[in-house]
Order: sequence, then structure tokens, then C-alpha cells
Amino acid sequence: MALTKLDKACIIAIKDCMAVKPKEKVLVITDELKSEIGAAIHRNALGLGLFSILIEMKSGRINGEEPPSEISDLMKKFDVIFCPTAKSLTHTNARREASKLGVRVATFPGITHDIMVRGMNADYKAIAALTIKMKKLFDKTKSVRVTAANGTDIEMNIEGRTAIASKGLFHKKGEGGNLPTGETFAAPVEGTSNGVFFVDGSMAGIGMITNRPLRIEVKDGYAVNITGGKQAARLIKMLDEFGRPARNIAEIGIGANDKAKLSGVILEDEKVLGTVHIALGNNITMGGNINVPIHLDGVIKRPSVYFDGKPIMKNGKLLIK
Repeated sequence: MALTKLDKACIIAIKDCMAVKPKEKVLVITDELKSEIGAAIHRNALGLGLFSILIEMKSGRINGEEPPSEISDLMKKFDVIFCPTAKSLTHTNARREASKLGVRVATFPGITHDIMVRGMNADYKAIAALTIKMKKLFDKTKSVRVTAANGTDIEMNIEGRTAIASKGLFHKKGEGGNLPTGETFAAPVEGTSNGVFFVDGSMAGIGMITNRPLRIEVKDGYAVNITGGKQAARLIKMLDEFGRPARNIAEIGIGANDKAKLSGVILEDEKVLGTVHIALGNNITMGGNINVPIHLDGVIKRPSVYFDGKPIMKNGKLLIK
């Protein structure tokens, strides 16, 4: 039987991105909303002669919600885990504990058939090179400033924080990240971010920004005022469930995947080349101190980015070669 485009994308994820070895055990965790992708990864793992188990759970309510304890316990017993789920398992204790034990984990929050096919067919060697180059710049930087024609002007201190290159090649023990991927990000030091940013691309938990941008005013590291109509009201409701820690400025990230495009699914949107995303909530996964069960990224289109005053992106054009 001829391989479909989805099959080919799954094989790239298994062989190239995760480099699963013949004797390694694979676990695929999915839910009722993303079972097509979960079944495809499992089917192709079996087709490659690998030991693979597929488990389907009920979809979570929010990004960062812990899976059932039975699943978190199971995660510690495998070598490689694929998580195509509606809500993200990236920022969970279950994922962190598995990674500490050396498990390689790929998360696919909100994945769709189209995003899987489009995003997994990118040049991951080129993406890896670019994200690692950006990481080196991040790690030498104290202050990041983001501006945009939409009114965005925010400054964040990342001094002492180690950036993460989500390069899409997770071959060493404990490595992992999103698939499809292509971004470099860091957690600003708590309490240091000040300014305002306008989310005009998409927002995790909401989707594409359809009317007016979300205006998020930041003071001393927290989002103190959010406006922008019905979508802003939805964001406020999600954050208020978890109190002030949910409003922490958790992440500053730069997209690096030239195949990704704005689709309303944050998994893909935050990877789009020429965009920046700023997240609220949990940052413990990326070296911060805030552990709250919510992490929401907002994408800014055509930004300018300055590292210690030096431009590295101008109006969405990355100046790093």
C-alpha cells in the first residue's frame, strides 16, 4: 500500500526527529480529538518494526493540565513518547519527570492533519542550525525589547536565563519539545518585564485573532490589564481561574520554521518565521520559578526585536543568517 502524506510525516517524526532505535520502546498518548494522528504515529512505528503502545485518554480542559496518574506513571517506562493531544502536555510535571529519567518526549498540542503534513516536511537540519544560532545570541543577552507597528513596546530581562532551541532533532536522552517545531525561547526573569504588547496573530486557547488585537499591559512582570473585546474577555476568564501566577510573563520566543503559517493553532503559529510570541503563566519548564497549570502563548506579527539594543529582527525580517 502506498504511503500517504500523513504516513510520511509520521515516519519523519519517528526516524529523523526522534531517531528511534530498533530496541527502544515507543508510547503514543492521544485523546478522542486527535486520535487520527495518534493512530497514524502508532501504525507507522509498528510498520518500522518498533515496539509501540497506543493509549487514548479523555482530552484535557487547558494547556498544561496533568494527565491521569496512570498515564504519568506509564510515561516513565518508555524510551520515546509521542503526545498528539488537543491540549498541551509540554508544561506538565508528568512530562518533566519522564524527561528527567532520560525519556525523549515529542508533544503535538492541537495538531491537525494539515499542520502535521506541512510542518513535518520542513528542513529540520536548517531549522536546527538557525535555532541554535539564535540560542547563542539569547544566552549572551541581558535585555530583549519587542516593538511593532501595532503599538507593541515591551522590554524583558533574560539575564542569567538559558534559552532553549526547539530544533526538532531530539536524539539525546531527556531531549524533547514540540513537533512540528522551529523556535528559540527563554523565560524572562520574574518581575522584570514592563510595557505593552498587542497579540494580533493568534492566542493559545482562543485561536486566530479575528477582530481587534488583544492589548496586554505589563507591569513588573505581570499582565495587569487586558483589553480587546470578546476574545480578551475569554483570555481573562482562563487566567483568572489560576490567579496572579497565570499572568506571569513566562516566555519570549522567536519562530524559525519557514514552512509554518498562521493557522489558529498555536503549535504551528508560534513557529512561524518572522513572528514573535510572548507567553503568560508557567515558566518552570524553561528555567523559571512559576509552576501554574496554564501556559498561553500570544503571537505578534511583523515585530522588531532588539537584543541589548541591537536589532535582530526588523518588521518581521530576521537579520540572523
